[in-house]
Amino acid sequence: MKRGRPQGTTKQAKTKQVKSNFKVNMKLVKMQDVKFNDDLFIPMKTKTIVDSVLSTEGGIFPGTNTIVIGDPGVGKSTVLLDWVCDLQAQGKKVLFISGEMNDIDMYGYVKRFPKFGKIDIMFMGEYSDCPKQAVEQVLNEGYDVVLMDSWAEVTSMIKDQMGWARNKVESWLLDLLEKQNKANNKANKNTAFICIQQMTKAGEFAGSNRIKHMTTAMAALRFDGRGASSERYIEFIKNRRGSVGDKIYFSLHRGGCVDYSFELID
Repeated sequence: MKRGRPQGTTKQAKTKQVKSNFKVNMKLVKMQDVKFNDDLFIPMKTKTIVDSVLSTEGGIFPGTNTIVIGDPGVGKSTVLLDWVCDLQAQGKKVLFISGEMNDIDMYGYVKRFPKFGKIDIMFMGEYSDCPKQAVEQVLNEGYDVVLMDSWAEVTSMIKDQMGWARNKVESWLLDLLEKQNKANNKANKNTAFICIQQMTKAGEFAGSNRIKHMTTAMAALRFDGRGASSERYIEFIKNRRGSVGDKIYFSLHRGGCVDYSFELID
């Protein structure tokens, strides 16, 4: 029997040695030396009760990321479109990136909620041959708030186009969000993102830990009970800028806008 060193051991050892000798260009930060524009800390307001749970100051801050999950059919798209439309009514530049709906679906929405017809929409289905480039190009225009519906649909289209693994697609999108958070766009706007995300069978957030770590806030839209009489509510379960655990109940019955009522949880 032939004895000796297993094949590949020398190469692996050299690789480990190179990694151990690699010098990192360190950049340590003292926050007392960091300066930001004051506008970055002025919240954008919907002028609805939702502001009270978005942050303690009331509203959503520029350069932040909010991830939202929800029970099937609870009204995630409707509620979040209501938010961005209200923000636009306060003078903010908003964009809706839709990977879930086409223009026919959206037309039906606008019949029930006419204000949805006033915002800029990017239908991802129109860019099936170049979704990565299309997303990069539109975000470079610079927006105050971007609603993405959904994270899974956008990353799936990029994965199919580029042939990348899921982790690489997620890293690309997270890097792109961070770039926009820091106002690296033509309008120099610190873009805030609201992204609808898939959830696990247990009702938790799906996706990598990096998504969770880069997220300023996480909210869930739920049914309170079962059956036709079930109420719907929004609850933040993570929020670096506000409180968690408060429920805002909402109704979609009237049309035109979302009706909210507030319940403080002890």
